[in-house]
Amino acid sequence: QLQVVESGGGLVQPGGSLRLSCTASGFTLDDYAIGWFRQAPGKEREGVSCISSRTGITKYADSVAGRFTISRDNAKNTAYLQLSSLKHEDTAIYFCALMWGGYDPGLSFYDYNYWGQGTQVTVSS
Repeated sequence: QLQVVESGGGLVQPGGSLRLSCTASGFTLDDYAIGWFRQAPGKEREGVSCISSRTGITKYADSVAGRFTISRDNAKNTAYLQLSSLKHEDTAIYFCALMWGGYDPGLSFYDYNYWGQGTQVTVSS
């Protein structure tokens, strides 16, 4: 039984920072790629960043490149998304998702197998 739980969201002012965590239980995390996605009200779900299994290769959406950083700590079964220089348009529910055997993952949410419940990030002055 797999469980994926995001945490770390909250209310932050423009220009501020947050670190989101994704803790997964019931599997060996190094066998999975990790993706971060977000969805704002009335908007489509958007791929934000991903990190591959084993090799730790990262990808970023153009909208967040240079501001967000994805990482993973397999010993803790946890992945992270560091959000910096936050903008109003970053406001969304942020989801963590896992892809089994994801050596070369992308940002299509259809390819991910296991999802957390999401954590809310609100950027407001």
